[in-house]
Amino acid sequence: MVEPAGISAVVVRAASPADFPRIAELTVGAYVDDGLAPADYQPVLADVAARAELADLLVACADDGSILGSVALVLDGHFGEVTAGPEEAGFRMLAVDPGARGRGVGERLVLACLERARVAGKRRMVLSTDTRMAAAHRLYERLGFSRLPARDWSPLPGVELLVYARPLNEDPLSPTPRTLGAGP
Repeated sequence: MVEPAGISAVVVRAASPADFPRIAELTVGAYVDDGLAPADYQPVLADVAARAELADLLVACADDGSILGSVALVLDGHFGEVTAGPEEAGFRMLAVDPGARGRGVGERLVLACLERARVAGKRRMVLSTDTRMAAAHRLYERLGFSRLPARDWSPLPGVELLVYARPLNEDPLSPTPRTLGAGP
């Protein structure tokens, strides 16, 4: 796989319980700073231990070991309410430290999710994202995700989530266009 430009010093690894406080701080902070976390959702974002029971938690670390970003990868089960069957994987709660944004940390985390899902035998990656997350939408589209509007949903009144998906049989950094084919 081609190495994304500018992120060679960032390493993605599985999170350990010792990382949970930083993941909570990072996730709540990123969502609050972006205006995406009402007060009643902040405890959910902060409950990393519960998230770890439902998903594989990954962290992106700088060369000094500091955690710059995190994501919850869902290979099985229904954490995320967006997967539609055993052939799909999903990810949620992608968060990058504001000071590390624009350095490829989010891209590195998404690429790690894609690779781990592909190795697990999944055929498609799906995710839901708030309509206001324009930078995330650009990242997903650049990595070959396409909109799946038939599966858009709303977890709470006033919160609209867009669903994106991409097949996992393609190199995420390939310059060729991608399409999703028919099906759920």
